[in-house]
This record gives sequence, C-alpha cells and structure tokens, in this order.
Amino acid sequence: MRQHIIDGTDLEVDARFVDMLARRGSTILDIGCGHGSAVNGLRARGHAAFGIDPTREVLGVAFDNFDSDWFRELGVEGLSPERLAGVGIPDSYDVVLMAGNVAAFLSGDALRQAFAQVSAVLKPGGIFVVGTSSHSRGGPHDQDDARGRTGLRLMHRFSDWHLGQYSPDSAWSVSVYTAPGESTPSETPDGIFVLK
Repeated sequence: MRQHIIDGTDLEVDARFVDMLARRGSTILDIGCGHGSAVNGLRARGHAAFGIDPTREVLGVAFDNFDSDWFRELGVEGLSPERLAGVGIPDSYDVVLMAGNVAAFLSGDALRQAFAQVSAVLKPGGIFVVGTSSHSRGGPHDQDDARGRTGLRLMHRFSDWHLGQYSPDSAWSVSVYTAPGESTPSETPDGIFVLK
C-alpha cells in the first residue's frame, strides 16, 4: 500500500463517492480503513472522518502518512457505541464505510454481526456503504442476508464507485444501505435552490 500512495494511485475514489452522499461536515467511520487514504480524503473534504482497523502493521502506514489521531486499532467485532467512545472517537455516525473487500474477510455470522453493529452506531437516516467483490464471500447476496433484522434498507447498488449500473455479472459492487429514520436536515442550502 505504501508504494500505491507514493505512485499516486487513486486511493480516494471511495472517499469521493461517500462525500457525494454525505452532508457537509458529516461524521464518518471507515471500517477496515487500512492505510487511511479514504479517511484522509474525507477529512480534506471537511468531514469528521475516523478509521478503525484490527491490523497494527497496516495502520502503521496510516500513522506514517496522516494524523494518527484519526485512527484506532479496532476490528469490526469490537464495534459498539460504548467501545468507540472508550477509544476516544464518536459513538454515532452519519455514514459508515466498509470498502476494499473487508466484507470478503468476514464469515457469514461475522458479516451479520457487523451489519447489526453498524446499525447500532448509525444515526437515524444514516448511510452504510459497502464496496466489495460481487462473487466472493461478503458480496451482495451475503450483504442482503446480513441486513436481515437490522432495519437497514438497500437504497442503491452500483457496479463501481462511479455509479455504474449493477448486474448479476458485475465483478464489483457498491451497496448503499440506509438506517431507519430521518437524517438531520442540512443547515446550508447544500446545492439546493428551490424556486418559488
């Protein structure tokens, strides 16, 4: 990953996607943040973004390249409002991102648990974005099964981070789930100028 950063590989495509969905100044959690590029990209766009990852070696790249206060060594299995507050980051989020095939590394039970835990930290109307390979463990079928009784609702599914149309043959998937409830309205026009 360090070499990808040095080479200038576009490692913020997921951050741009999330930025498009999120209201200005959103609180965002990146599960399995790895080297931290998405968190950095979201921070650069004015969001309060934080990342968690269970692997200290991977987080070392994030610590070397970005502000270490943005990251915590924590796996998805430790995700709860109490645990997040205990490690000094917000306990609820407007958006949660789980990209880079994190879902593929989780068993079916762990993925169901992750969806339940994410639903517990999302604010009303919050957004959960999952980007992963379509035909591996943790793909769209497993995600839809995992959301089960969480109350999360599938809002959109794309074949890439650029809103490509998803089909059963798509190699990649970006799924956007929403939590029950209404999100807090923006305090600024946010690009909406209603004519009267």
